[in-house]
Amino acid sequence: STFVLLWCSPSNPTGAVASPALVEAVGRWAVEHGIWVVADEIYEHLVYGDAEHVSMPVAVPELADTCVVVNGVAKTYAMTGWRVGWLIGPADVVKAATNLQSHATSNVSNVAQVAALQAVRGDLAAVADMRAAFDRRRRTMVRMLNEIPGVTCPEPEGAFYCYPSVKGLLGKSLRGRTIESSAQLAELVLDEVGVAVVPGEAFGTPGYFRLSYALGDEDLEKGVSRLAALLAEAR
Repeated sequence: STFVLLWCSPSNPTGAVASPALVEAVGRWAVEHGIWVVADEIYEHLVYGDAEHVSMPVAVPELADTCVVVNGVAKTYAMTGWRVGWLIGPADVVKAATNLQSHATSNVSNVAQVAALQAVRGDLAAVADMRAAFDRRRRTMVRMLNEIPGVTCPEPEGAFYCYPSVKGLLGKSLRGRTIESSAQLAELVLDEVGVAVVPGEAFGTPGYFRLSYALGDEDLEKGVSRLAALLAEAR
């Protein structure tokens, strides 16, 4: 039996963003079936084009008593190393989570908490600039990946990941090795050209790579160019 739905939109690893209609439909389905929802909204401000992030308990208010929203400063405010996050949910759930947190990892340091408060209290001007840079890099990466024979990359609408299919390369030979899986290919890419990707096996979907465009334009183009040059040798 299903007790809880883990919901992540914008998505890691695909960069997909659920439409408002889908968010509402899933939320109402959860209410009707008595299923809890844990909604990961860490990428809520990183959406592009016409994509729109909608919080599920906002779209379906009657879900509020059986929904926990988790978020943090790592992505929106580029504060990954500060390790500060929060959850929003029913009071009894928050209290239980607080008790567990205090015994599991103690507490977030005061310095990190003050820094996080300054981030969330400020405006989102810096975030808008960062999002514009991500958008530019997103389009560059998608274009470059789709130029590689055997690779197909849909355009992500959120977060900062591309999730191309490399199924067109499976079964081919590359530098003396037959490519049998995306995990094997990821290892070969790292060994041969020094580019790190996460194979789809890590997410339960073999045949794909996850690449991040949360890096400088020059490094992004250099890395994807190395990847393209290597994969072009596949026969």
